[in-house]
Amino acid sequence: MIEGLSHMTFVVRDLERMSAILEGVLGAEEVYASGDETFSVSREKFFLAGDLWIAIMEGESLPSRTYNHIAFKIADDAFDAYVERVTGLGLEMRPPRPRVEGEGRSIYFHDDDNHLFELHTGTLSERLARYSHKGA
Repeated sequence: MIEGLSHMTFVVRDLERMSAILEGVLGAEEVYASGDETFSVSREKFFLAGDLWIAIMEGESLPSRTYNHIAFKIADDAFDAYVERVTGLGLEMRPPRPRVEGEGRSIYFHDDDNHLFELHTGTLSERLARYSHKGA
């Protein structure tokens, strides 16, 4: 069995723009920048967002947008502040999908490289409890 999530890596055209998104929206802290030195396949930066290690590497954008995404947990009372962070960086927000009451709220936005991010207020246990009461 796995121990948990090690890290996630996003390939982006512009390291500085993605740095601004990670810092401005997620409150991530840059902990490493390769500069022109490369130990991997291209220039890269590492960030910590809470205890989560996020890597970004220079490269080509995704060719199209899909619903594949990564979701970060946020507090419900911070929802409006996160909407302001996302719109303040000029990021394109996607309308939320239809939801049933009790499964949390979400903010969906794309970065400049077609990655889809979600900021979600709910938890797995809340969603499972809500889905087990479909008629409620």
